[in-house]
Amino acid sequence: MYSYIEILFKGERKDIYHNPMQFPFKVGDYAVVEADKGEDLGVIHQLGAMVDRKKGDGERKKILRKPTSDELKKYEENKKKESDAFYVCREKIANHNLDMKLVDVEYQYDCKKITFYFTSDQRVDFRELVKDLASKYKVRIELRQIGVRDESKRLGGYGICGCKICCTTFLKEFEPITTQCAKEQNLPLNPQKLSGLCGRLRCCLKFEHEFYKKQTKKFPHVCSQVKSAKGVGIISQVDVFNERVVLTYESGEVEYLDENEAKELEILKNNGDS
Repeated sequence: MYSYIEILFKGERKDIYHNPMQFPFKVGDYAVVEADKGEDLGVIHQLGAMVDRKKGDGERKKILRKPTSDELKKYEENKKKESDAFYVCREKIANHNLDMKLVDVEYQYDCKKITFYFTSDQRVDFRELVKDLASKYKVRIELRQIGVRDESKRLGGYGICGCKICCTTFLKEFEPITTQCAKEQNLPLNPQKLSGLCGRLRCCLKFEHEFYKKQTKKFPHVCSQVKSAKGVGIISQVDVFNERVVLTYESGEVEYLDENEAKELEILKNNGDS
């Protein structure tokens, strides 16, 4: 049995819960848990030692029970309600003439709370909208502004690699990413190729950034003019994986040099100086 279990909710929202009753769970099972002034229902996402390491020292909400067939039916009905509420809210946003884009709607399992997620380039005064929604649904209403990266995380999708986007699988936080990451990996500065589904620079540009920085420091910069025993040439490529450079001479001859050989080169003009 597992004392702590990570549970997944809609929009890739995950949290770790205490399992005091020692219910037997496996990944993919459903569980009813304590929520904000009520109950919520999610899917078992992770079990075992990794969860124990991630849980920290703080107090955790509890798993209350395994859901019955009727409770699972209600869970599915809530999904239909979320779809209806999405269109209702979008219409009311237009009626109130608010500059915001509705992204998603999430019902708490017990239907005591509805959360509306939206994006906007500025702060939005949505107090009248909240009143309007509360008068219709007679429950607690929360409007939560999120960023475009969070939008992609909630909606999901696949990257150009063919895999699910990283923010829906393992990324916990979004780190700042700049075009410098692409430059240091010798990637073409093409916004269409460097951008993810969110329209921002892809998170994977950050994964190997430190490795590239470490490797490229060992060699002259690409396009640097250097002199070897054979003559003057240009560093046309830095192969960080095989730890060598490609030196192209004025005659068109190409030579491959490892790290030690590259150190013997006389740098005439280093493009990194500009």
